[in-house]
Amino acid sequence: MAARTGSAEWRGDLKSGDGDLTVGDGVFSGAYSFSSRFEEGEGTNPEELIAAAHAACFSMSLGNILSGHGHEVEFVRTTAAISLRQIDGKMSLAEIELTTEGKVPGITQEHFAEHAEEAKAGCPVSRALAGVPEISVSATLLD
Repeated sequence: MAARTGSAEWRGDLKSGDGDLTVGDGVFSGAYSFSSRFEEGEGTNPEELIAAAHAACFSMSLGNILSGHGHEVEFVRTTAAISLRQIDGKMSLAEIELTTEGKVPGITQEHFAEHAEEAKAGCPVSRALAGVPEISVSATLLD
């Protein structure tokens, strides 16, 4: 399997500097700064990119698990919310909340939630983020 890439450039000091980042060969690019990361400024930040990657990986993994159990998946939609806090005096990813909903005819809410937990434990991005102290999932089956 090919290596996937991302790149970034930072210019200046932490507070007044700024940077640009690119995902892959340019499928997404954007600006980032202290303000976009620690305040409410325009641009993106590493945590948003990790959240998007986690939501995408989790949704794909859950869809695969459900399909593997013979369920027809109309869709799985996930939002990942990452909290950045100080742990041991260093800014760290402290918590990730996955909120997922899916439309999967013929499955119960309980079964859907069980598979969501399985996807949370097994998707590659979840595994890469295993050092985050708390990763939770809330799963809702839609009619």
